[in-house]
Amino acid sequence: MERKPVIGVTPYKRKEEPFDLYIPAGIIAAVERLGGEVRLLDYEKLRAYELIGEVVQLDGVIFAGGPDVDPSLYGEEKEPGCGEIIRRRDDMELNLFPLLLTRGLPILGICRGCQVINVAFGGTLVQDIPTTYHVSHRQEKDGAPFSHNVLITAGTMLHRIIGKTVLATNSYHHQCVKELAPGLIPNAYAAEGFIEGFEGAPDEPFLLAVQWHPEVTLDDDEDSIKPFAAFMDAVRAYMAVPCHG
Repeated sequence: MERKPVIGVTPYKRKEEPFDLYIPAGIIAAVERLGGEVRLLDYEKLRAYELIGEVVQLDGVIFAGGPDVDPSLYGEEKEPGCGEIIRRRDDMELNLFPLLLTRGLPILGICRGCQVINVAFGGTLVQDIPTTYHVSHRQEKDGAPFSHNVLITAGTMLHRIIGKTVLATNSYHHQCVKELAPGLIPNAYAAEGFIEGFEGAPDEPFLLAVQWHPEVTLDDDEDSIKPFAAFMDAVRAYMAVPCHG
């Protein structure tokens, strides 16, 4: 029987009791629909020296949404518009990242995941979109499933995955990429001109990051599962290499 891919996911922390860490139901659903299983990467318990042992048990990693990345990690002071920071999570993710690159594991970033990946590569962030662009990209959670369109750059991996140059998305973030890190390729933009997604170079291991939350709209359209499907295809390709599987 074929082994299920094991996908590590960086978790959210509940703001009400029991204040535990959890993986969003939509991410679990997407991974399981595509034949994988999730593994919560517990930043409250895992120490840096334990990360190697954790990574060798994984076939791919999803950097999920969550609080803001500490601005000191990209060389800035915290501005008034910057929100909650969980430095232990920042540290785990940034310590995890080079291990994933060394192993060549496929990586998918969602919302905060998009931001922390950019920081890990040496990029910077807009600390508060309303302050900088005078527009809100944080929709009401009980509203319509989609908030605005993003413009997908033709010829990019994301364009091949989605098959469109205009995509309706949800929007729950107040930060975004400011300076994109070297080596990363922008693939989607908001109408205001800032980056809504990026990817790795074609000759590098799979890396895709988006600012919206496709896990939230899995049952609302056929496009939401596509980033996960592309990621899981890359995971299975990785597993098929004898020294990896």
